Amino acid sequence: MKKTSTRLADGRELIYYDSRDDTVRDAVDRRPLDRTVTTSEVRRDPLLGDAVAIASHRQGRIYHPPADECPLCPSQGDRLSEIPDSSYDVAVFENRFPSLAGDSGRCEVVCFTSNHDASFADLTEEQAALVLDAWTDRTAELSHLPSVEQVFCFENRGAEIGVTLGHPHGQIYAYPFTTPRTALMLRSVAAHKEATGGENLFDAVLERELADERVVLETEHWVAFVPYSAHWPYEVHLYPRHRVPDLLGLDEGARTEFPQVYLELLRRFDRIFGEGEPPTPYISAWHQAPFGTLEEFDGVVREDFALHLELFTIRRTSGKLKFLAGSESGMNVFINDVPPETAAQRLREVASS
Repeated sequence: MKKTSTRLADGRELIYYDSRDDTVRDAVDRRPLDRTVTTSEVRRDPLLGDAVAIASHRQGRIYHPPADECPLCPSQGDRLSEIPDSSYDVAVFENRFPSLAGDSGRCEVVCFTSNHDASFADLTEEQAALVLDAWTDRTAELSHLPSVEQVFCFENRGAEIGVTLGHPHGQIYAYPFTTPRTALMLRSVAAHKEATGGENLFDAVLERELADERVVLETEHWVAFVPYSAHWPYEVHLYPRHRVPDLLGLDEGARTEFPQVYLELLRRFDRIFGEGEPPTPYISAWHQAPFGTLEEFDGVVREDFALHLELFTIRRTSGKLKFLAGSESGMNVFINDVPPETAAQRLREVASS
């Protein structure tokens, strides 16, 4: 992998990740852009203890542009985009309309391929491996920023999810705090560790799932399963067999095998609802240990956390979506219409030929 860092016309950082070591990236951003001005602010909820990012400047972000005006495609002639070069393998840049900025963290866009009409599932294993390298490198780099405590790599796919740009891309949020979801996990890990005299909760969960009927696929280094208490109609958790706290901890075997496993899962997701159905909308989210202190979680260290990916769709059946209504939105109590065992069976049935 070759990494080339440069700057866009308004001062934001742009990083190219290339498979070839001899690739030259010297294109200049020719757009007449003013310096980016953000109004991001993180406010704490005194009752719930969580955080809300207030970012009014995001109201002006680009919304469903036509394909020939996509800001994530490479620049061509007089058609200038966020990517100055005429082609790229993987490109990462600071979001022009970030939810988090400055002392409130950082937001980046990850362009998986220059092919506007592709999806992640269309990538080759080599391309997917390069994306994994980019996620890992960004996790390492962002962890060194003084304002950053946790790094979150994710992809939103599909208009039903709320995606406003159709180009295959994901995002990275670098939070200045430990996110509420991760804090809940860490409290559960702490309680289990104390109650069992030191047993790791993530290890116990993985052992239980391996012994049950919800495993979707397993390889030498990875296990994918529908969790016992899945929140979403079709939800898969992907764990490395050897527990590591973050992407940096993956060994060579796990890194080599990941593209094959992940691409297979994404392709199965697109087959869930049968032939002729539109692509399955999904959210794919990497959960990594925070880089800050874990003193508030009694007896827990970073190595107690297990890196894992959660992949889920809000489509519950053909033509119907799972909406977060009163119980989910008001009380955070999910109601799942698809039994996890049924979801796992369906995901095994649609395996690639």
